Amino acid sequence: MSIEYKNNWKRRLHEIIHEADTRQGKFFDVLLLILILASIALVMLESVDSIDAKYHDLLYIGEWVITIFFTFEYIARIVTVKKPSSYIFSFYGIIDFLSTIPLYLSFFIVGSNALLTVRALRLLRIFRILKIARYVGESNKLTKAIKDSRAKISIFLFAVIILCIIAGTLMYLIEGEESGFRNIPVSVYWCIVTLTTVGFGDIAPVTPLGQLIAAIIMIMGYGIIAVPTGIVSAEYAKDYKSKNSSSIKIQGEEYVHMNTQVCENCSARKHRDDAKFCHNCGYSLHNE
Repeated sequence: MSIEYKNNWKRRLHEIIHEADTRQGKFFDVLLLILILASIALVMLESVDSIDAKYHDLLYIGEWVITIFFTFEYIARIVTVKKPSSYIFSFYGIIDFLSTIPLYLSFFIVGSNALLTVRALRLLRIFRILKIARYVGESNKLTKAIKDSRAKISIFLFAVIILCIIAGTLMYLIEGEESGFRNIPVSVYWCIVTLTTVGFGDIAPVTPLGQLIAAIIMIMGYGIIAVPTGIVSAEYAKDYKSKNSSSIKIQGEEYVHMNTQVCENCSARKHRDDAKFCHNCGYSLHNE
């Protein structure tokens, strides 16, 4: 096998399994998603005793067939990149590995095959098929707004924690163990549940004063939910306004059109449609 033929073979396989811009790449990704869903369904069915008792062997064989496919796919992804470590230690690489090994671990650890549900995380690949990357410009703005708000949100959360500790301590002193407030940590847990409007109902105040405090906490809960949203929204609006008022416009900032092409050298993603070289390592994206 010549070096040129070997490189062409690797490049072709890389295009199919790492990208979704070609018909073969889309077909492979869709097939991968179907197998992921099938694998998760098999694990879920196996957890039902009545179904497992009747179809255990069939479910077990199905899991192994899918696992073997994922094993070859994982190896192929490593073989088709020039720097295997760039894929192995990437987010998708780690997820792919974790979703492949559970059934093999079942030989050594009983019940580890249930970890096959980790494969659900691989459904994140569907974003490449749906071309969600084209909205990366807007997602970057939202990310920036959240980062700019982190100091305000941190202070806000710290204040909420202090409020929960104070309210929880008061409820412990007012209600006592008879009402289920056995200690301060449990009382703080109740306050957090009540403040977030979840309200499990496992603990409830019975005294008039305790019920009054609980009512105040419930009402405050609505405001507490709205505050972080308002902080982020304000930062987002401020960022948007500052960009629109600027006299300098960067072409493509509002709408960044990207493809699913993955660099064969460093596995970097999110390349522009008109890119000829990798934005990370400078490797040619159109090797002939």
